[in-house]
Amino acid sequence: MVLEKRIEAFSVLGEFLKQFSTKGISRNQNVPFNKEFFDRFEEEINHAQFHNGWFTPDNILYALEQWAENLNQAALDNWVKDYHFRSPGEKTIAVITAGNIPLVGFHDFLSVLISGQNVLVKQSSSDKSFLPLISAYLIAINPEFNKRIKFSEEKLHGFDAVIATGSNNTARYFEYYFGKYPNIIRRNRNSVAVLKDDETKDELYQLGKDVFQYFGLGCRSVSKLMVPRGYDFDQFFGAVLPYHTLIEIKKYENNYTYNKAVYLMSEFKLLDNGFLMLKEDAAYSSPIASLFYEYYDSKEALEKKLSDDNDNIQCVIGKDNESYIPFGQSQCPKLDDYADGVDTLRFISGL
Repeated sequence: MVLEKRIEAFSVLGEFLKQFSTKGISRNQNVPFNKEFFDRFEEEINHAQFHNGWFTPDNILYALEQWAENLNQAALDNWVKDYHFRSPGEKTIAVITAGNIPLVGFHDFLSVLISGQNVLVKQSSSDKSFLPLISAYLIAINPEFNKRIKFSEEKLHGFDAVIATGSNNTARYFEYYFGKYPNIIRRNRNSVAVLKDDETKDELYQLGKDVFQYFGLGCRSVSKLMVPRGYDFDQFFGAVLPYHTLIEIKKYENNYTYNKAVYLMSEFKLLDNGFLMLKEDAAYSSPIASLFYEYYDSKEALEKKLSDDNDNIQCVIGKDNESYIPFGQSQCPKLDDYADGVDTLRFISGL
């Protein structure tokens, strides 16, 4: 299957996914294979939360919506134009996915297949339904994908390279078993927002999207605020108040209650608005329903801190800095926004 056909197939997939949006689910009769797949996707969206309490319909629809925006002819053409891929099917890449947010492993899956190589997928038990459904749809579009895609729940074998994503603990396991293969092994990372104390209410509201989307479970989710000394957190709390309905979701409420109890028993100083806690802490990975914060005294000290801790940071959100992601955009990555800054297509094409 030539590159043009691969791009065409994923573009059709993008048209299919456009039917599932946070604005609503709406059937488009002109989309190929809707009769076979539309109802299956809708049913899985509505039932996923029974298997994983974090996979609410809103979060799944948001993930599908983001991928629908990326999977179009122009974006895919622009993404791959500077790469030179091997002949199709020369290599098999094992992709081991995490399950923290819906379709978190799709970019790796896409990268392997758009490169023309074979993908061997080992899924997280927390997110096992959507990649197989997407694979079936791709095979319906172009049956040649049938020999390019394989899923496994057993010990992996018969692969040439590995792309694995997990926690710091699982990364050690991955390194032990897969260290002899060419690999990309991803560990825990979190994202940071830099505040300057001149943000508008709307900018802080947009920051709330970066904090609360996917309940803060993604590596691109903001888990820490860097603020100037003396920062008044009332303005932040006021701007994010519209997100208070999160506390009505039982799984989120349980985490909020538990983590608050732990903090209070430890006599930590907290700022709390009833659904989100702020704690001063030098670490980056804050528990669900909480954010860490740290003061900075100068721009130079801030930039040094972020540089020194780069290996712990997925992205930085803020304004007035071309390297920062704008408020509200951390969960809207483009095709070339590679996790950990490692160019997946370059890795695959260089095997």
